[in-house]
Amino acid sequence: MIAVIIPVFRKAAETDIGAIVALIQSAYRGQFSRQGWTTEADLLDGQRTDAADVARSLAAPDSAVLLASIDGELLACCHVERHGDAAYFGMFAVHPPRQGGGLGRLVLAEAERHARQAWQCSAMHMKVIDVRSDLMAWYERQGYRRTGECSPFPYGDERFGIPRRDDLKFELMVKDLTA
Repeated sequence: MIAVIIPVFRKAAETDIGAIVALIQSAYRGQFSRQGWTTEADLLDGQRTDAADVARSLAAPDSAVLLASIDGELLACCHVERHGDAAYFGMFAVHPPRQGGGLGRLVLAEAERHARQAWQCSAMHMKVIDVRSDLMAWYERQGYRRTGECSPFPYGDERFGIPRRDDLKFELMVKDLTA
C-alpha cells in the first residue's frame, strides 16, 4: 500500500505572492507545464496571473488564497471567494511533477471545507475553458456538474493570456456542498 502524504494547508500572505505567481505560471504555461496534465500551453501563451491579481485576491473581503506545502515546499494553491451563499473556486495550480498523485483532490477538498466552515456556503462555482474536456471530466469525478452556462473568453486582455485559438469560452461548473 502506498502511503499518502498529507500536505500542510495555510492561508497565503503578501510574502507568498511571488511564489504563488511562479507556481501558477509553471502549472499552465510554457514548456515546464507540459510535465503535468493541466497545461494550457497549446491553448494560451503569456501569463496566467500576475502579482497584482494575486494581491487583489489576498486583500478582497470574504476571500482566501490557500496554499498546500509538503516539507516546507509550496506545491499547490487555490483561491476561494464568497459570493452570497456560494463560493467561487479559481487560481488552482499544482506543481506539474506532483500532478496526478492526488494532491489536487486534497486541495479542492480543503477549498470546499473552507467555503462550508468559514462562510456556510452551500455551493462551489468555477469556470473552466470548455475545450478542456479532460479537466472538466476530472471535476465531474469530484462531484461538479456542467451547467451549459458559458461566458466569453476575454480576448484582447493579456492579463488572461494570449489565445492560440479563437474558439475559447468558459463554462460554469457547480457542486452542491450540502450533500
